[in-house]
Amino acid sequence: MISQIEFSLKPRSRGFHLITREILENLPDLPKTGLLNLLIKHTSAGICLNENADPSVRIDFERFMNKLIPENDPVYTHIYEGADDMPAHIKSALFGSSLTIPVSNGQLNLGTWQGIYLGEFRDHGGSRRVVATILT
Repeated sequence: MISQIEFSLKPRSRGFHLITREILENLPDLPKTGLLNLLIKHTSAGICLNENADPSVRIDFERFMNKLIPENDPVYTHIYEGADDMPAHIKSALFGSSLTIPVSNGQLNLGTWQGIYLGEFRDHGGSRRVVATILT
């Protein structure tokens, strides 16, 4: 069986944000076993799994990504939507727009130190839409 819902995440500032709790709050009861696929419906934000305990990891992600993919690089031609737009598209492509997570015993089967991150790559990205597909 497949079920699907779509919901909005609250708006966040630019950076990496742990959103595991917010995702779970928007989901129905999870099956005993199955898969959860999450798709973020945006080209300037990303979703990934990483460290869920130490917030400095998220700060380091943001600093590294900004160093790797700077704003105002003269190689960009897509510059009409602001200095943060083209770098946001590149970051989104690198981080990806979907995750698939196993469900076991009615819970996400994540590692001890894993959490779901939203990478907000725009200065003012607004709320972000997520499609959650649950397969049992």
